[in-house]
Amino acid sequence: QVQLVESGGGLVQAGGSLRLSCAASGRTLNMYGMAWFRQAPGKEREFAAYIVLTGGRTVYADSVKGRYTISLDNAMNTVLLQMNSLKPEDTAVYYCAARTLGSSTYPYTAEYGYEYWGQGTQVTVSS
Repeated sequence: QVQLVESGGGLVQAGGSLRLSCAASGRTLNMYGMAWFRQAPGKEREFAAYIVLTGGRTVYADSVKGRYTISLDNAMNTVLLQMNSLKPEDTAVYYCAARTLGSSTYPYTAEYGYEYWGQGTQVTVSS
């Protein structure tokens, strides 16, 4: 089992920045990739960013490309999401997700492609 704990959410004005962290513990040696999803009020959860743990390849949703950066802190078993130039439409609960090699054939944009999820952290961007 893998446990994921997010932190770093909060309230920020439009144009500001926040950095989210997701700390992984447990059987982390089996992890293949990690991602951030988000769910805005009244909307379905959507993919935001993905990183492959070996090699560091990253992928972003068009809505966040150029503003968000996903990265790894291997020493701390942590995945980070640096969010810049935030907009009110970025307001959502942000979830960290992880998957093993066994799920790596599924689309990285799909929720079903991940075995482990964090509890989420709220990000609110005021206009």
